[in-house]
Amino acid sequence: MIEDILDDAEARMTKSTDAVTQEFARIRTGRASTTLLDHISVNYYGSQVPIAQAATVSVGDARTLVIQAWEKNMIPLIEKAIMESDLGLNPVTAGEVIRIPLPPLTEERRKEMTKIVRQEGETGKVALRNIRRDALGDLRELVKEKAIGEDDEKRAEAKMQAVTDRFVAKIDALVAEKEAEVMEV
Repeated sequence: MIEDILDDAEARMTKSTDAVTQEFARIRTGRASTTLLDHISVNYYGSQVPIAQAATVSVGDARTLVIQAWEKNMIPLIEKAIMESDLGLNPVTAGEVIRIPLPPLTEERRKEMTKIVRQEGETGKVALRNIRRDALGDLRELVKEKAIGEDDEKRAEAKMQAVTDRFVAKIDALVAEKEAEVMEV
């Protein structure tokens, strides 16, 4: 029973850490990355689909994304979706190819981005703490039901804290890595 609770908590913490990693992929650095456009959807024959399902997205060079639409009539829709996104990018259409030049980040914007990175990291840590709280609540329930003893509960709490500390350290490392990437000129 205790191992099930700990395993479940660890699996949920892994998912939370993965979610933080995905959020960091959306945060723009000085380099072009196809993950920047992952959350943008375009209307494709009545359905909202990610751009990657309506076109090929690739990196042209360090500061340019290239989008090759699969159908010519999709070009204006993709262009519109990118302009309406919160990324502040201006696509340039050249025939059947959309190029998205990424402007260099100013020092002020880089500092804002590091604040966003820290905020996302903190959100991830809050999620980890909530998972720990849930697991400890489940352990207390087992003690109340007399399914386990208090000594077992204390050992399980110590294990749960060790798992939580490991994942918090992982998120801290991700935050530090992303901050360094954002501040890199």
